[in-house]
Amino acid sequence: MHQGNEDTNRRKSQKPSPTRTASHSRTIVTARFGCEIARRRRRRGRRPASRARPRRRAPRSSSRAHGGASLPRGGRTSDDDARGRPSAPDELKNYEKLGRIGEGTYGVVYKARCRATNEIVALKRVRMDRERDGMPLTSLREIKILQRCAHENVISLKRVIQGETPSNVFLVFEYCEHEMARLIDFVKTKFTTSEVKSLMMQTLRAVEYLHERKVFHRDLKLSNLLLNQRGELKLCDFGLARTYDPIEAGIYTPKVVTLWYRAPELLFGEEQYTAAIDMWSCGCVFAEFLKHAPLFPASTEIELMQMICALLGNPNSNIWPGWDSLPHAKSFKFPEQPYNFLELNFPSLSPAGVDLLDGLLTYDPGKRLTAKEALAHEYFKEMPPPKSPAEMPTFPSTHNTSSSRSRRAAEDNDRSKRQRGALDDRIAAVF
Repeated sequence: MHQGNEDTNRRKSQKPSPTRTASHSRTIVTARFGCEIARRRRRRGRRPASRARPRRRAPRSSSRAHGGASLPRGGRTSDDDARGRPSAPDELKNYEKLGRIGEGTYGVVYKARCRATNEIVALKRVRMDRERDGMPLTSLREIKILQRCAHENVISLKRVIQGETPSNVFLVFEYCEHEMARLIDFVKTKFTTSEVKSLMMQTLRAVEYLHERKVFHRDLKLSNLLLNQRGELKLCDFGLARTYDPIEAGIYTPKVVTLWYRAPELLFGEEQYTAAIDMWSCGCVFAEFLKHAPLFPASTEIELMQMICALLGNPNSNIWPGWDSLPHAKSFKFPEQPYNFLELNFPSLSPAGVDLLDGLLTYDPGKRLTAKEALAHEYFKEMPPPKSPAEMPTFPSTHNTSSSRSRRAAEDNDRSKRQRGALDDRIAAVF
């Protein structure tokens, strides 16, 4: 008994070490986010997800080169990559804000400099004023998923910083000079074929990497593609991303993806969708790289479906069996448009390029090209070859330009609606 009291007193007298290892710091951050999501479930009368069912480990990304001319991968395709990870709360004073570069429903983003290393970073302040339960679920999900990612075409989350108060949270990302939507609005000269191929290959590689890890992004668009001065494209904004089971079809909210990039199955209310929704978005992005303008700049879902039919023809049971049994399929009245006009709308695109675009913009999600299939397409093998990132042109920084304010305002309004409608799905068991 006496010995037990001595052990208790000794444990009470011990003080925590002022120095913590990086792994210990990551454990603290993950534990805090796990507690946060469990607390939210209890408030809504939901039990935390059972841990009895083991998760299958995601396969490692392959570093193979795709057929024909290809871009260097840089050797950063493994989760063993030793890049910085989200860490325990740090002193905000270590970063000097150099200027605001973006703002939206998610919060405010600053260009900043790390005083210790002189590294330029993007400092994203998480908006808390609309949240009653602490950190927004979109930010929790973004942190959790980016902790698992290490790829040259996926934005790198370096740190999570706690400010002076618990409601003052910053995410530190690698810095990129351009948002692709602003760059396309800002630069009047269209990209060359080699440049389009480079940008599209990098986009598809990011998507392939995510899908290999059973993650779909669910908000692929030009505004979520960044470009740095080294010609490297980065996929960002994982607030609506989540994991999925490719064998057992899950039930998810169809209120995802910005309207201009939303797949037909989502418009028709499909809840058991697949990663093919990302591939439709890739088709819209590909067209925008070519045209320097959105492919389907609709204001409503009805207008969007009309635009899709005008370009691709009407959906029917021959090309998409079962489409008319989807929940909202009968809510749409389709114009008489039996033909596909892709080739006429992209006269400068090679036949192989039209075939790739057609494969991405396929009505039936089961027949739509996967990221792996798209990367192996003949379009990337024919002349001219894609440029390497180092060969891409450089541009003045497009942050804070006014050229895309209307686009950003429309997307933010659409994003707010989707986030409110997708609350239950965002709580689902990514964590």
